[in-house]
Amino acid sequence: MDAASVDLIAYAAAAAPSVNLWGALGCAVAYSASLLATLDAFADLILARGDAPAGRLTAGVGLKFASKLAAAAIAVIAAGIVLALDDNWFAFTSLTIAFVIVVGTGVIVLVRHARTAAPTPAEGPPTRRTRQT
Repeated sequence: MDAASVDLIAYAAAAAPSVNLWGALGCAVAYSASLLATLDAFADLILARGDAPAGRLTAGVGLKFASKLAAAAIAVIAAGIVLALDDNWFAFTSLTIAFVIVVGTGVIVLVRHARTAAPTPAEGPPTRRTRQT
C-alpha cells in the first residue's frame, strides 16, 4: 500500500458523514416521553371506564385521551423526521417498533378490560336490590 492509497482511504473516512449521536439521543428521549404519555392515556381510559356509570366515558375523559395520544404522535413524527433526515435508520426503526408495540399493548389491554367489565347477556344490567324488613 503506497502513501497515495493511505491518503485516499483517510480522505474517504473523513468525508463520510457521521451519525448525529446527540440528535439520536434527543429523539430517543422524545420517543420515551411519547411512550409514557401513551401508557398514561390508556391507563386514564381504563380507570375512567371503571369509575363511570355504566362504563361510559365522559366527553372530558375522551378529549384527555385523544390529546395525549395526539401529543405522543406529534413527538414521534417529529423525532422520526429528525432521525430520517440524519439517516439513522436503526434508531428510527427500533424506536418506531417500540412505539407500535406500546400502542398495540394498550389497545389489547383496553379491549380485554372492556370485555371483562361488560355484563354478560345472561346477567343483564346491574340492578339495585333493596333490603326487605
